[in-house]
Amino acid sequence: METMSAVEELDRRFGIPGVARICEGNGGLPRIQITGSRAEGEMYLHGAQVTSWKPAGNDEVLFLSTKSRWQEAQAIRGGIPICFPWFRAKADDPKAPAHGFVRTRSWQLESIVEDKSGVCVSMSIESDEQTRRWWPADFRLLHRVVFGPKLTLELICTNTGKTGLRFEEALHAYNRVADVANVRLEGLEAVHFLDNTDSNAAKVQHGDVTIASATDNAFLGTENDVDLIDPELRRHIRLEKANSLTTVVWNPWREGAARLGDLGDGEWTQFLCVEASNILAASVTLAPGEEHKMTAVLSIVKS
Repeated sequence: METMSAVEELDRRFGIPGVARICEGNGGLPRIQITGSRAEGEMYLHGAQVTSWKPAGNDEVLFLSTKSRWQEAQAIRGGIPICFPWFRAKADDPKAPAHGFVRTRSWQLESIVEDKSGVCVSMSIESDEQTRRWWPADFRLLHRVVFGPKLTLELICTNTGKTGLRFEEALHAYNRVADVANVRLEGLEAVHFLDNTDSNAAKVQHGDVTIASATDNAFLGTENDVDLIDPELRRHIRLEKANSLTTVVWNPWREGAARLGDLGDGEWTQFLCVEASNILAASVTLAPGEEHKMTAVLSIVKS
């Protein structure tokens, strides 16, 4: 009798027949496929990354690059990567991995549960020798995702060490759009933001956000909902969030996309990242034993 593979063992322990199964995904990486009645979805143990969400009666909501690198130590381009414990480049170490290290590590599958809200998948990662190479803190990070009519993501950090820690975080959602030049974001009018394409110059948003060039804006003090309006697809993608004080809006545009080897030709037109986050001055400080939970909820509003 052949020895059961690690993926088969995970499926035996956590799978729910007809609802959720663990199988090999792209690059042989373990993934969870959700086929619940309320939504279909996909989530990899690599980075605890959601790569697909289709609420019942809707098309795919998330963008995923055709050139993604499906391998250890590489980030998946698309879906919803987790940025932690820093955002963008690490301020004091330019050699450190961009957006932190948890999006390129394999996480531990904790549970898969179906209830009235949908199918809930929980994964965790803890500090170890590899993480301390880049960041000395002791921590436990839990990512809990509910695949249902809404996609609910909870990122919970616990300080498991004996000293305080400070971190940035983001749920870097790649929203699929028909053409990024023809969409707009409602809910950020009159909000102050820092423009990372202009040396983080402080600016104020006038009217809805539209995309006509490389965009990398951190909107400050934002706790309200944001609606991504896509007239061509005739849908709104709504982002609701809690314990998140910044909203990042990003698209590399033509020039920036050309520098990304894991993005297909012209694919930059097919997404807009709108990210629940706590970055820059909104970074989170935790005393020993304390925890912080940031929540993002995506939903579809038909138009």
